[in-house]
Amino acid sequence: MKLVREDVTSLYEQIATTLEREIAQGLYAPGGKLPSEAELSERFEVSRVTVRLALGRLVDARVVERKQGKGTFAKPARLQHRLDVLRGFYDSLAAQGARASMKLLRMETCEVPPGLREVFSAEVGHCVYLERLHRVDNVPVALAQTCMLPEASVISREEAQTLPSYEMLEKLDGWHIVDADMSITAVAASRDIAAYLDVAVNAPLLVLRRTSRLADGRACESTVFHIRPERFDLVTRSALEARLVG
Repeated sequence: MKLVREDVTSLYEQIATTLEREIAQGLYAPGGKLPSEAELSERFEVSRVTVRLALGRLVDARVVERKQGKGTFAKPARLQHRLDVLRGFYDSLAAQGARASMKLLRMETCEVPPGLREVFSAEVGHCVYLERLHRVDNVPVALAQTCMLPEASVISREEAQTLPSYEMLEKLDGWHIVDADMSITAVAASRDIAAYLDVAVNAPLLVLRRTSRLADGRACESTVFHIRPERFDLVTRSALEARLVG
């Protein structure tokens, strides 16, 4: 691209716009390295200071990221998980065209954890516990820790490995999930969770807590997701209905 040097738009903004367009068109793959400052300076026939300003604008726009001593890289597209739609985490990723995968880490029957005794009815003493690691582009992005009612013990390890949460649960006789409560917080990564998600200990993580209910009102599962935030937006949509009273 030939820069318009008489244009009111500054040179660095033109360079930033050009690079952003090229990233969107796939010239640089998600996570792919951009040319060096020296190469960009030569290509656009500008100073390296101008190139740094252009790259700084793209960093601020979260289009690229700089890695110390390595260069500048195109950021993967951000993904969304809708909180106002009853959809499993894996389904949400797959629906956006992400190369999503799951790995079953643990599956066992255990006592209902103290923090969930108020979620399930008082007579439920044990639950089926699943721990699954979600990956996108083979990079770990979320750890899901799920407790389900004892009836879920008929779920096979193969199903737990391959099926999204709601598809897996609704295979059970008489189970139909009608709603879910969700909440979001943020935590510093513990040592164990940091190791699973390949982040530093105390790195910031999003925490999504979800409790799903069946048509008869019973809570059938409760899941805690620890999510790496750099690629995810947790979003919802609100609608305000108003009636004019004369």
